[in-house]
Amino acid sequence: MNKVVANIDDAIADISPGSRVMVGGFGLSGVPENLLRALVRKGPQNLHTISNGMGVDGWGMGLLLEAGMLASHIGSYVGENNLLEKMVIAGQMNLQLLPQGTLSERIRAAGAGIPAFFTPAGVGTLVAEGKEVREFDGRQYLMEHALHADFALVKAWRGDRMGNLIYRKTARNFNPMMATAAKITIAEVEELVEVGSIDPDHVHTPGIYVKRLVVGETYEKKIERRTVRPKHVGQIA
Repeated sequence: MNKVVANIDDAIADISPGSRVMVGGFGLSGVPENLLRALVRKGPQNLHTISNGMGVDGWGMGLLLEAGMLASHIGSYVGENNLLEKMVIAGQMNLQLLPQGTLSERIRAAGAGIPAFFTPAGVGTLVAEGKEVREFDGRQYLMEHALHADFALVKAWRGDRMGNLIYRKTARNFNPMMATAAKITIAEVEELVEVGSIDPDHVHTPGIYVKRLVVGETYEKKIERRTVRPKHVGQIA
């Protein structure tokens, strides 16, 4: 079964207003940047997004925010996006922050068919408001529900025409679990290979989870926060 679509715009053509959309990546690594640019071109409004981060101003998830396409966001780290900060303070964005491990496990649980689980993370904090608390072995735990989506946009390094995917390094955070937790998973890859070219033992996401696959047009290796060490006297440049 060939899951490769003709172009990036066709890949996201059925994402409609009000959809719940998961977006893979960790920081600025492994972000499906081409799919996000295509989604901005299409312009569906009132999206409910789920992503570990919110990207930065002018790139990645930040493009959706700047286009006014988001009704809500569930994530863990959003500290690099200045526009999001202003919108949240002004009451213009429905933002739900979760401990990173809780976010990850809620997504993984959805893909594994587990409706809910208990975790100690967040007990006694704002995270616990409105959630069931139970005690196990003398310790309190919060009940967290699985987190599903209508669409998952993921980015892989290599994929074959059946949708089998391999991720590289940091991109393996969040992308694999999101690929299992949505009704429709759309993957963009840097390299497209023929079926049989990927060793089955090296597959991170089996093609059964992937509905559509497209080769990304361009990739920008961005650095979220560039830090350099000051040059000392006598140091060789």
